[in-house]
Amino acid sequence: MSDETNLDSVVDAPPARRGGGPFALAANALAAIGTVWIFLMMLVIVADVAGRNLFDAPITGVAEVCARSVVAIVFLQIASAVLAGRMTRADFLIRPVSRRFPGLTRVMEALFALAGVAVYVAILLAAWPDTAEAWRSGEYFGVQGVFTIPTLPFRAIIVIGAGFAALAYLIAAAASLLRDRTLPA
Repeated sequence: MSDETNLDSVVDAPPARRGGGPFALAANALAAIGTVWIFLMMLVIVADVAGRNLFDAPITGVAEVCARSVVAIVFLQIASAVLAGRMTRADFLIRPVSRRFPGLTRVMEALFALAGVAVYVAILLAAWPDTAEAWRSGEYFGVQGVFTIPTLPFRAIIVIGAGFAALAYLIAAAASLLRDRTLPA
């Protein structure tokens, strides 16, 4: 029983959860901004629904801003989730392997994290040209004369969030490989 608990602690422990540090502080600050953004978005949606139903006066642009906001919020919160070990993973595969081969588990976690690095670097590289173009051209979305908002902040958040996520996964990969090789007592 105690061996199972010790092995479970190897599998369950987030590989990158090692105190704070400036990067973790920045990632958590981005996540906090995303959380506040969710709250504000909920208030605006409620105000829009109330305005529509009670006063026949909707708030212009709520649907457009909220649609873009969901993506931005996800990218603000990804790095913090990675560092805290809260990203989804295949426990059905990792747990049986960890019971027999804890070292292999660390390698599997590192490979998963390196795949995460590759995915978020690819997202960053794919999003960068559109972000640069939005900067140069003053691109906006919405209907001119009715409601418009610049796309640059939303595009920049995707680039920044993808960069932070890639670095967080890189930290997680290193932490997985460098994790103490002995089981806790």
